[in-house]
This record gives sequence, structure tokens and C-alpha cells, in this order.
Amino acid sequence: MLDNPRFKKFLTGSAVPLLFLAISLVSALISQITGVAIIRDVVERLSRDSFLVLSLILPVIAGMGINFGMVLGAMAAQIGLVFVLSWGVPGVPGLLLAALIGTPISVLLGWFGGMVLNRAKGREMITSMMLGLFISGVYQFFLLYMCGTVIPIPSTKTVLSQGYGIRNSLALEGVKKAFDNILKLRVGTVIIPVGTFAIVGLLCLFTWWFRNTRMGQNMRATGQDMGVSESAGINVEKNRIQSIIISTVLACYGQIIYLQNIGSLNTYNGADQAALFAAAALLVGGASVSHATIWNAILGTSLFHLMFVVLPKAGANLTGSAQIGEYLRMFVSYAVVTTALVIHAWKQQKDKETDRLRLRQRRN
Repeated sequence: MLDNPRFKKFLTGSAVPLLFLAISLVSALISQITGVAIIRDVVERLSRDSFLVLSLILPVIAGMGINFGMVLGAMAAQIGLVFVLSWGVPGVPGLLLAALIGTPISVLLGWFGGMVLNRAKGREMITSMMLGLFISGVYQFFLLYMCGTVIPIPSTKTVLSQGYGIRNSLALEGVKKAFDNILKLRVGTVIIPVGTFAIVGLLCLFTWWFRNTRMGQNMRATGQDMGVSESAGINVEKNRIQSIIISTVLACYGQIIYLQNIGSLNTYNGADQAALFAAAALLVGGASVSHATIWNAILGTSLFHLMFVVLPKAGANLTGSAQIGEYLRMFVSYAVVTTALVIHAWKQQKDKETDRLRLRQRRN
């Protein structure tokens, strides 16, 4: 069985999820956290982060790798939430209004990002990361100097004491857990936010449906070979821009879902880590920079946050310091991306060797 090429290909394809499952299980034993507590935390984090992770799938299909520029959509979402808090619109209508405000901003930023990435073919991931840093400066200028001066902000709770500029931290009063509270199911001490999971389920259905549309098929063809796609009459650059726009808009909605669950907004730094954590979760699920599925996103989000729940406590138990446990959490989040990319490169090499072995067996 170990010499079977198909088994070897499955093993190399599942190397990343298996590795992090093993790390999580060992950490869970060391942390001594009860199984119910782990399930409760993982379920909450799964509802909170799945939408953001799923927003990364389409650019991967289109051959653009991990879209670290999704932070542009997260910034658009936070702008929408700032205005909603300022106007005092509560509950689900407030979140929908934030999404309505964030959508055109996301479309504009996604279009700009797609145009830039079309001029950086082969270097999309690092370019999208730099693009996020650039737009972050524009975002901070907008909130620090334009809000309260050029753009009126009626609520003094959201504005700094000087009369302009948004506060560093805002409590999402009125909209906190608005989606989560639509419908909740209690199983023992575990609360399942059915409303939020329903929204995530709709995105899964949309992603599955979209991949089978003509535009989705064109994006897949573009991701496989841009030269052949252009010869077949597919507008490659347009498809790439469309995938980034859709990803950015979905990231906007995902950030709203994430923040309504958290209940607070870190105004100037809240979007910075969104892309890193979403990319790490997707890669942990067995995705790569050239292939990603809904299953990769859901599995990766579960495994990544399982590890996030148990690692800090395990580190604290091993070292006797809770602070070291938190450092371990941050170290792992960055190490996940690096390790997954290294294993992906190793997997590609192994797949080539397996394919060559299978070809020899057929010839013999």
C-alpha cells in the first residue's frame, strides 16, 4: 500500500492538514482544556472567520495565488461600520447598511487592485501585500483627518476630543452579534449561531455555483494556462480583475461578520491581520497557491483555530508563563504560512515524481 502511487499522492496532498492536526492534538493534551470548551471556542471561531477564508478561493482559481489584498475589503467594511455607529443604526439593518456602504468602496478598491496585479503577473501575492500597506495609509488619512472635517460625523462617541478623527477603538454597540442572534441553537454549553452559519452556507453555495458558470470556467482556464486561454478568446486580464473585485467585496462582508462577533473595532489596525490569518487557515486546510476548494477553507479554518485555542494554554503549561503562550500563538500564525508554502513546494515535486512513476508502470 505504501508503494501505491495514488496513496503517495493522497499522503503528500494531505501532509499539511495531517501535520497541524497532530500539533493540535498534542497541544490539546498538554493544555488540559476540556473537550467541551475546545468545541465551544472552535464553533464560535468557525462562524466568525469562515466567510473571510472563503473569500480567498476565487483568486486562487484564477491563478493569482493568495489575495493578501483582501485587507482592502476589510478596510471598506470598517469604514461602513464607522458610519453606522455614527448614525446609530442598530441590529441587522445596521450591519446591512455597513455592507451597503462598503460594497462600492470594495468594488473600486478591488478594481484598482486587479489593475495593479495585472501588471505584476507572477508576483501577485507580494504585490497584493504591498498594495494593502499602501491603501492602509490612505485609509488612515481618511479616518484621521477627513472624518469630522470634510465629512460630518454627528456622534461624539466616535470622534476624538479634538473634534475630528475617529477614535482608536470603538465598541460596536447596537450591532454586536446581530447576525449571531438571528437564530441560535444550544447543545449543552455549546451555542451554535445558526444565523451566521446560514450566511456562510450561502457563500459556499454561491462559490460552488459560480465555479460552474461561464465566468467561473473562464477563471479556471485562466488559472491553468493564461496563454492557452488567450488563444481560446478569453479576456484573461478582465477575468483576473473580476476575481479580485469579487474577493474584495466578499472580504468586506466577511470582516463585518467577524467584527459583529468580536463586538469591538480596532479602527486603525483591525484589518491588518485579516489576510494573514485567512491565508494561514486556507493553507492549513490543504490548499495551495494554485488550488483551493470550499472543503480546504472549512477544514483549514477548523484546524487553524483549534490550534489557536490550545497552543497558548499548552505553551503556558510548559513554560509557566501565560505571556510566552501568547507569543507562541503569534509565532505559529506566521510559521503556518511559511510551513504550508514549503510543504506545497515539496508536494509539487513529489507529485511530479509520482506521475513519472505511474507513467513508467503503464508502459511496463
